[in-house]
Amino acid sequence: MNNKRQVIKYILSDFFSAAIAWSLFYIYRKIYIEPIKFGYDIPLTFDFKFYTGLIVLPSFWMLSYYLIGYYRNIYRKSRLTELGQTFFTSLVGVIIIFFVLILDDTVYSYVNYYYSFVVLFSLQFLLSYFPRLIITTNTNWKIHNRIIGFNTIIIGGNNKALKLYKELMSHQKSGGNKFIGFVTINSNNKNLLSKYISYLGDINDLKSVVKNHQVEEVIIAIESSEHEELGKIVNTLEELNIVIKVIPDMFDILTGKVKMSSLYSTPLVEISHELMPTWQENFKRILDVVISILVLVIFSPFFLAIAIGVRLSSQGPILYYHERIGRFGKPFTIYKFRSMFVNAEKDGPALSYKDDNRITKFGRYMRQSRLDELPQFYNVLIGDMSLVGPRPERQYYIEMITKEAPHYVHLHRVRPGITSWGQVKFGYAENVQEMICRLKYDILYIKNMSLYVDFKILIYTIKIVLQGRGR
Repeated sequence: MNNKRQVIKYILSDFFSAAIAWSLFYIYRKIYIEPIKFGYDIPLTFDFKFYTGLIVLPSFWMLSYYLIGYYRNIYRKSRLTELGQTFFTSLVGVIIIFFVLILDDTVYSYVNYYYSFVVLFSLQFLLSYFPRLIITTNTNWKIHNRIIGFNTIIIGGNNKALKLYKELMSHQKSGGNKFIGFVTINSNNKNLLSKYISYLGDINDLKSVVKNHQVEEVIIAIESSEHEELGKIVNTLEELNIVIKVIPDMFDILTGKVKMSSLYSTPLVEISHELMPTWQENFKRILDVVISILVLVIFSPFFLAIAIGVRLSSQGPILYYHERIGRFGKPFTIYKFRSMFVNAEKDGPALSYKDDNRITKFGRYMRQSRLDELPQFYNVLIGDMSLVGPRPERQYYIEMITKEAPHYVHLHRVRPGITSWGQVKFGYAENVQEMICRLKYDILYIKNMSLYVDFKILIYTIKIVLQGRGR
């Protein structure tokens, strides 16, 4: 399904709703509030204040909706949840606008403040909610009637998988799953489910199947005898930006672990990708962009001096760049000021170490002060990296690490960072074993992600830079 087009529908609806709400509120104040204050009719003129509000206020609402994560999971919306979400956001937003823009106005009576608040809230809430309701209702109708759906595969091919498939397909109204095939634990083609949907391969083919078929949801329905493979399956899927669901047993249902997301679907346990509250995750991204722009602008005069230092230290390019693996296993190009001699890895990939003779004199100074990593703020700006997150590695070393520590793939659930808890607590790794030792700090970070932890890591990093303890 076209997520971008659906997001644009909601964004345009919200923007014009906010613009209309402000316009009607402005007219209301000119016609009803100001005549009471001044004692005579006020001509309805659209001045600079009106046009400023017409730009600033819709932008304020767009930012608010982004922070609360309204434009995420755009096809998986509940109308009742949307009602509460719109009401709460409108209430909080209007309170902010009221105290910032309206409360300093002189009025005839404080009752006029209450009228203004109620009118602005009513306009903003109603004009925002009803277009959303129309879009969401139309989308849900298409999903329930199987006009559109989420490309889904089942992992498993025998009794449990077959029972689940028949149960989901027997519902009069669809829960949104559009089954394109199934994947099994091994390459045995003799599976009960093959009579109904296509066999796409075994779990070793899982990544390629998800990529080639644009899979959006995976349902794990393996037999009890195959449960030892569950960890491998989840580790593989955690790298991918997809919805993961498993069949619950009665214990899960009785203990309340099963959260029902649709009245029309079979109850399934969804394995959540959310590692921090949505508003914190979005605010973290805003901070990444703002701080990156500030650093790139403020330090731009130093870039020339660093470039000259790199050029004078040894022959070769000023910037060093190569491929690293980022969020959801997506490769990207990372940029650094070159701190080593050219062809430092002519014999193959090699980690730096203490007294590494491949590092130039100026390169050693840059590493101690972390100046070589300044270009990575560009990576942060374009979304490949974050200020704080596990350091990105090359595929060569990832393959070596995962042989001994398969849980390394959990690091791909987040954007890699310029600095990390592992780097602060452990430092640079000189070999794969040290990488594995450092891994526990990065896993600990992921399990405790928050803006507070990010700020704490940034403060420690600044301290390390000022003390020149980088390497």
